[in-house]
Amino acid sequence: MPHITLDYSANMEAHADIAALCHHLRQAAAETGIFPLAGIRVRAFAANHASIADGSDQHGYLDISIRLRAGRDLDTRKRAAQAVFDAAEDFLKPAMQQHSIALSLEMRDIDPELSPKCGTIRDHMQKADQ
Repeated sequence: MPHITLDYSANMEAHADIAALCHHLRQAAAETGIFPLAGIRVRAFAANHASIADGSDQHGYLDISIRLRAGRDLDTRKRAAQAVFDAAEDFLKPAMQQHSIALSLEMRDIDPELSPKCGTIRDHMQKADQ
């Protein structure tokens, strides 16, 4: 883990390369050293319909949600959340200087008792490394 989800207003696609932002945030998450590389997933979904602030269609938003398995202490989670937020803010800085954009992030734990998992990503990563 983590699962990093970007929820953004569709007009953001005119202001930022969302695919590149996904890659940028994946790399930032990996560089924290807190998350196992094979567990990092970043995905983005555009909201085709949104109404923000005074209703002007010039406003945009990008909300980052980070879900991760419980067990990391608060300081570790704070460092990870801030690292991902800083990476997003840095990436979006040129767009934010030119456009009305709200950027936010929330991190929350996933209860491992209620979240069964299975997968072969680690197996295939190891094969690729050999």
